[in-house]
Amino acid sequence: MDEARLTRLRDWLAAASGDASLRIEQAQKLSGGAIQQNWALDVETIAGAQRWVLRTDSAAVLAVSLPRTAEYALLKAAWDAGVTVPEPLFLCEDPGVTGAPFFIMRRVGGTALGPRVVKDAALGGGREQLARALGRELARIHRIRPPRPDLAFLGAPPADAGLAVIATLRGRLDAAGTPRPAIEWGLRAAERSAPPPVPPVLVHNDFRTGNLMLDASGVTGVLDWEFAAWGDGHADLGWLCAKCWRFGNVAQEAGGLGPRKALYAGYETESGATVDDARVRWWELMAHLRWAVIAADQAQRHLSGEERSLELALTGHIVPELEWEILFLSEGR
Repeated sequence: MDEARLTRLRDWLAAASGDASLRIEQAQKLSGGAIQQNWALDVETIAGAQRWVLRTDSAAVLAVSLPRTAEYALLKAAWDAGVTVPEPLFLCEDPGVTGAPFFIMRRVGGTALGPRVVKDAALGGGREQLARALGRELARIHRIRPPRPDLAFLGAPPADAGLAVIATLRGRLDAAGTPRPAIEWGLRAAERSAPPPVPPVLVHNDFRTGNLMLDASGVTGVLDWEFAAWGDGHADLGWLCAKCWRFGNVAQEAGGLGPRKALYAGYETESGATVDDARVRWWELMAHLRWAVIAADQAQRHLSGEERSLELALTGHIVPELEWEILFLSEGR
């Protein structure tokens, strides 16, 4: 971040916080964030040193990604519902400050790096305890239900969340114009075997290893709310359990972090509802279909020249692996 933007940011934060003495000691771009940018801010205030994160858009964004104003509102709703999220602090809708709207949240400790966390069996108090904690977090998210005036930007819930996702993915494939027969096959298989709709809840839509800050004691923060929507809560369970988010630790079905049974147990204890395993398995197929379409879209961002990025380019190389899993999960449907 250049000096001019840092100066504008300091002035805005000073006004937003009511602290004219506020100083930004350091601003460092964090790794990751293929779709959004995150900046670690070390800030000196009248109350002492603060560790914050500024979250803003990358140069090119996915059409399905919510704007930062919406993500901030979701973070506030989750915070109020008792979900373990970084505390939301300030929202700036003026692109003139840093070049795009942004929000500030408190920085939390821990690590989220998928390949690292799946190798640490002691993380979060052990695999069973961590999986149960993840189930509890999802249950708290799913307590947020429509109608919610503060989340009006999410629109009306779909009549059938599963069929709505299938239609959306088909539309994106058609718009991309690249033949994807394995994905088309999987979408048809999912359509034939779709479970009946259930009452809608808030679905995080990206609750998976890599978006979960963890430390030795448990979950320190559920991150990245930009894909949230009204839908079937089983979609979040299926997304976390999808093989593509286990980072090689395939035996631990809950995101490579712990056993599926413990995840379900934590969810059921917190929610008082029984997890429908067959419905979760259907959403696992949908998870691979959705990630395959997103991965292809991200690769296209690089290929189109919109945002030249090695990370985006490499994402495109996982599509064949996802297609293989789609064919496997579609068998018999």
